[in-house]
This record gives sequence, structure tokens and C-alpha cells, in this order.
Amino acid sequence: MMANGSLVRILIHTGVTKYLNFKAVDGSYVYKKKKIYKVPATDVEALKSPLMGLFEKRRARKFFIYVQDYDENDPKSHEKLDLNKVTAKELISKYGLEDDTIDFIGHALALHNEDSYLAQPALNFVKRMKLYAESLARFQGGSPYIYPLYGLGELPQAFARLSAVYGGTYMLNKPECKVEFDGDGKVIGVTSEGETAKCNKVVCDPSYLSDKVKKVGKVARAVCVMSHPIPDTNDSHSAQVILPQKQLGRKSD
Repeated sequence: MMANGSLVRILIHTGVTKYLNFKAVDGSYVYKKKKIYKVPATDVEALKSPLMGLFEKRRARKFFIYVQDYDENDPKSHEKLDLNKVTAKELISKYGLEDDTIDFIGHALALHNEDSYLAQPALNFVKRMKLYAESLARFQGGSPYIYPLYGLGELPQAFARLSAVYGGTYMLNKPECKVEFDGDGKVIGVTSEGETAKCNKVVCDPSYLSDKVKKVGKVARAVCVMSHPIPDTNDSHSAQVILPQKQLGRKSD
């Protein structure tokens, strides 16, 4: 999770964080030309980073300053650019950044998993970069990411505990749950073992509504048991490694 992202804000707003312990991911890395490089976390790291040459760092610094100072509600910070109309590619080209730098910024900072964002309005691109920077600054660690100490399964468990405080009711291990709909296609309840719990909203795994799920993409997953730390990650106990599409010859990260 991004340390300053919407999910973290929801957790704080609901007070569920009292049932959770978080840990910051040790570092954020990006794969480039068969090597792994640390995504700069501070100005000092940016100056020392081998991801960019000396002159490219100067150009990138100007771009980063623009992103940092950009305020959607302050026209003075826009430098006469309407990011609802200017594409991300047009914004980046204004600063003359190289393709490798664009690849690194778009995928390791803005966290896009393919390149269609370049043809889209730049506002979302800039907002994603600002979120990265804000998340990085929030805990002042080596990356902008945090995770529940005992895994993501802690999130629903924490909400369950909070709900119980307010009298929430649970029915566990119910077999063959079926979501019920009315004639207009609106959800009206969930049926199991001949009993129906009435409701007007259902939060569920897609497998419960397989005939209504629209496939929009795939996620490639792998579990690797290694006898050594990931190379070039400073023996980090936890790390996020971005594999940009162009580095792998794929259509997405």
C-alpha cells in the first residue's frame, strides 16, 4: 500500500488502525538492462543514482520541481499548462527527458504498468508522482510502501474486530453462498442453506459473480524460494522491484 494512499486514509478515518501494525518496505527498486537499481528516495540518492547521467539529472530535477510545486488549485504553479488537455508525453517532452528516464519515471514512480498513459491527459500522471513523493515522505523510509506486519489478511480481520465492537453479526463457513437479485438486476440478499440474508450491497470475491465479471487483464504470479537475497538490493528483508515492460519485451510490466 502507498503510505499516503486512499486505502491508508480510509483505515485512519475508520479507526481500524488500532487493530493493525504496519511495517515499511525497505526499498523500492527498478530493473534496467539486466541489473537492479534503487529508486532514489532522497535528493542525495538522486544525485548519486546511476539511472541517469549528469546532464539528464539536471533536466529531471527541473521536471521533479515542477511536479512537486504543482497545485491543481493554483494556476501560478501550472506554468501556463492545462494538464487536462496536455498529454503526459507532451509534458515530459517539454523537459527533454530521455526514453530510459521516461521509462523509469512512468513505471517506477507513477507506477503505470504500461505506456498508454503517455497519450492521456497529464494530470493523473502528475498526481500519481505526487502521491509517490508524499508517501515516501510520510514515514521517511527507503520506499513509499507499507504493509500489515502479519500480511494483507490482517485488513479484513481488523475490520471484523471493529465491526464487532459496534454489534456486527458474523456467519462463518457458510457453504454455497448465492447472491440474489431482483427483476431490475439489483442485489437484494445472499442465500445459503435455504436462508437468505437481505441487503442492498454485497462485497465479495469475483468467483461469487463469475457471470457478471468483466475480464480486463491478467496478473502473472510466481512464488520463488531463494537461497540468497535479491542481488543489488542491499540485502533488504523486503523490497518492491519494478520490471518495466520495455526491459522485458512485454506489453505491460
